[in-house]
Amino acid sequence: MTRILKLLVCALVLCITASAQSLNGAGATFPNPIYQKWFTEFSSAHHGVQINYQSLGSGAGIRQLIAGTVDFGASDGPMTDEQLGQVQGKILHIPTVLGAVVPAYNIPGVKQELKFTPEVLAGIFLGEINNWNDASIARANPGVRFPSLPIVVVHRSDGSGTSYIFTDYLSKVSPEWNRSVGKGTSVKWPVGLGGKGNEGIAGQVRQMDGAIGYVELIYAVQNNISYGLVRNKSGNFIKASLESTTAAAAAAAANMPADYRVSITNPDGKNAYPIASFTWLLIPQQSKDPSKGKVLHDFLQWMLRDGQSQVTALTYAPLPKEVVRKLQSTINTIH
Repeated sequence: MTRILKLLVCALVLCITASAQSLNGAGATFPNPIYQKWFTEFSSAHHGVQINYQSLGSGAGIRQLIAGTVDFGASDGPMTDEQLGQVQGKILHIPTVLGAVVPAYNIPGVKQELKFTPEVLAGIFLGEINNWNDASIARANPGVRFPSLPIVVVHRSDGSGTSYIFTDYLSKVSPEWNRSVGKGTSVKWPVGLGGKGNEGIAGQVRQMDGAIGYVELIYAVQNNISYGLVRNKSGNFIKASLESTTAAAAAAAANMPADYRVSITNPDGKNAYPIASFTWLLIPQQSKDPSKGKVLHDFLQWMLRDGQSQVTALTYAPLPKEVVRKLQSTINTIH
């Protein structure tokens, strides 16, 4: 009897081991706080499932997905047709949350919330505006006493979806930026110091007097860094918030393309924050291992059903209901 019991225990252990699944993903730092929370909670609720995610930047996530070294990727900038053509099988862009990219700054002695026009932001990152007492900055901020202090531009050194969002915005509002720099996860920055990840940019801005950089909203909030309002297409200065980010997505939600690759920077809408974006998980429609495909399918359904209620606590905006409804059928094609 003891021998039979031992055999049954061994068989049970082998069964559990066979059913255990460990998935690896990599990519965007923009959604990393919510992804870490989601993957931990989903793994805790599903025995034998472990989802590991490395916050390396969107460019690295796309490269690893193309190389086949991860089970899924993540990016704040959609993959190009050329990149999609380098992957075996179809890759789905699954939007997960909405986030805002903010101009974060460190100016000693200035406590007010600053206002930035599109022209000033483009001028600063082009290197044409290089001191905080520049008249163009003062015009948008009457009553603020700016020091004579050099502006230290901080930008991403790694391939970055946050850079894609920010440069996509600058390309829309500045003809000179569009002509000379353009948009992309990696661009040739005219001026500035490089930092790795949203974490690296936030750290440099916090430590350097006169610094300005661009980070996802949660990183500015968590690091207690000042960030400015940005004038939108309607001429209103808007602070990044859940409400203003949701307003930016309103038009896109009703006209979402079939592959979900859409830009919502510089949108219409008087209350819309102009530097906002969806962020995407990059999911193989058919995984090499069907059991991993099932985990991805189940996680994404959980993300829509339970995960969306958790995003506002980390200053992300949930997906519009129209997008959630459309995603249900898309996710059901994953296997």
